[in-house]
Amino acid sequence: MLIVTTENVPGHTVREVKGQVFGVTVRSRGLGGNVMAGLRTIVGGEIPEYTQMLEEARRHAVDRMVENALMRKANAIVMMRFDSSELGQSMSEIVAYGTAVVIDPA
Repeated sequence: MLIVTTENVPGHTVREVKGQVFGVTVRSRGLGGNVMAGLRTIVGGEIPEYTQMLEEARRHAVDRMVENALMRKANAIVMMRFDSSELGQSMSEIVAYGTAVVIDPA
Protein backbone atom coordinates (compact mmCIF):
# COMPACT_ATOMS: atom_id res chain seq x y z
CA MET A 1 0.00 0.00 0.00
CA LEU A 2 1.50 3.30 -1.08
CA ILE A 3 0.79 6.07 1.43
CA VAL A 4 1.61 9.70 0.68
CA THR A 5 0.84 13.03 2.31
CA THR A 6 0.44 14.71 -1.08
CA GLU A 7 -2.64 14.97 -3.28
CA ASN A 8 -0.99 13.19 -6.21
CA VAL A 9 1.58 10.43 -6.62
CA PRO A 10 4.36 11.39 -9.05
CA GLY A 11 4.41 9.09 -12.07
CA HIS A 12 0.90 7.78 -11.35
CA THR A 13 -2.65 8.68 -12.29
CA VAL A 14 -5.56 8.43 -9.89
CA ARG A 15 -8.06 6.17 -11.67
CA GLU A 16 -10.68 5.95 -8.94
CA VAL A 17 -11.37 7.57 -5.56
CA LYS A 18 -12.68 5.09 -3.01
CA GLY A 19 -13.29 7.58 -0.20
CA GLN A 20 -12.05 8.50 3.24
CA VAL A 21 -10.29 5.87 5.32
CA PHE A 22 -9.04 6.04 8.88
CA GLY A 23 -7.49 4.06 11.68
CA VAL A 24 -7.82 4.97 15.34
CA THR A 25 -6.21 3.75 18.54
CA VAL A 26 -6.44 4.89 22.15
CA ARG A 27 -3.53 4.20 24.46
CA SER A 28 -2.74 4.63 28.12
CA ARG A 29 0.54 4.20 29.97
CA GLY A 30 0.53 1.81 32.88
CA LEU A 31 1.01 3.01 36.44
CA GLY A 32 4.76 2.32 36.34
CA GLY A 33 5.18 4.29 33.12
CA ASN A 34 3.19 7.21 34.52
CA VAL A 35 5.32 7.29 37.68
CA MET A 36 8.57 7.23 35.67
CA ALA A 37 7.28 9.91 33.31
CA GLY A 38 6.22 12.05 36.27
CA LEU A 39 9.71 11.81 37.75
CA ARG A 40 11.29 12.73 34.40
CA THR A 41 9.19 15.92 34.19
CA ILE A 42 11.06 17.22 37.24
CA VAL A 43 14.39 17.02 35.41
CA GLY A 44 13.08 17.90 31.94
CA GLY A 45 13.91 16.45 28.53
CA GLU A 46 12.39 13.68 26.47
CA ILE A 47 10.11 11.16 28.15
CA PRO A 48 10.98 7.88 26.38
CA GLU A 49 8.05 6.00 27.92
CA TYR A 50 5.58 8.31 26.17
CA THR A 51 7.62 8.55 22.95
CA GLN A 52 7.57 4.78 22.56
CA MET A 53 3.85 4.61 23.35
CA LEU A 54 3.01 7.25 20.72
CA GLU A 55 5.25 5.64 18.06
CA GLU A 56 3.48 2.31 18.57
CA ALA A 57 0.09 4.01 18.53
CA ARG A 58 0.88 5.71 15.20
CA ARG A 59 1.96 2.40 13.67
CA HIS A 60 -1.26 0.72 14.84
CA ALA A 61 -3.39 3.60 13.54
CA VAL A 62 -1.68 3.40 10.11
CA ASP A 63 -2.11 -0.40 10.02
CA ARG A 64 -5.83 -0.02 10.72
CA MET A 65 -6.15 2.70 8.07
CA VAL A 66 -4.47 0.39 5.52
CA GLU A 67 -6.87 -2.44 6.45
CA ASN A 68 -9.77 -0.04 5.85
CA ALA A 69 -8.34 0.95 2.43
CA LEU A 70 -7.80 -2.69 1.43
CA MET A 71 -11.44 -3.47 2.25
CA ARG A 72 -12.35 -0.76 -0.27
CA LYS A 73 -10.01 -2.37 -2.83
CA ALA A 74 -7.68 0.64 -2.96
CA ASN A 75 -3.97 0.37 -3.72
CA ALA A 76 -2.90 3.76 -2.32
CA ILE A 77 -3.80 6.41 0.22
CA VAL A 78 -3.28 10.08 -0.58
CA MET A 79 -3.45 13.16 1.66
CA MET A 80 -2.61 11.04 4.73
CA ARG A 81 -2.59 12.91 8.05
CA PHE A 82 -2.32 12.19 11.76
CA ASP A 83 -4.43 13.72 14.48
CA SER A 84 -4.03 13.23 18.20
CA SER A 85 -5.79 14.27 21.36
CA GLU A 86 -5.80 13.56 25.05
CA LEU A 87 -8.69 11.69 26.66
CA GLY A 88 -8.76 12.27 30.35
CA GLN A 89 -5.38 12.68 32.00
CA SER A 90 -3.76 9.41 31.02
CA MET A 91 -5.03 8.40 27.58
CA SER A 92 -3.97 9.46 24.09
CA GLU A 93 -6.02 9.02 20.93
CA ILE A 94 -4.17 8.76 17.62
CA VAL A 95 -6.03 8.87 14.31
CA ALA A 96 -4.47 8.27 10.89
CA TYR A 97 -6.68 9.30 7.97
CA GLY A 98 -6.55 9.92 4.26
CA THR A 99 -8.26 9.26 0.94
CA ALA A 100 -8.20 5.73 -0.48
CA VAL A 101 -7.58 5.64 -4.22
CA VAL A 102 -6.74 3.31 -7.06
CA ILE A 103 -3.68 4.49 -8.95
CA ASP A 104 -2.05 3.35 -12.19
CA PRO A 105 1.43 4.12 -13.49
CA ALA A 106 1.28 7.10 -15.86
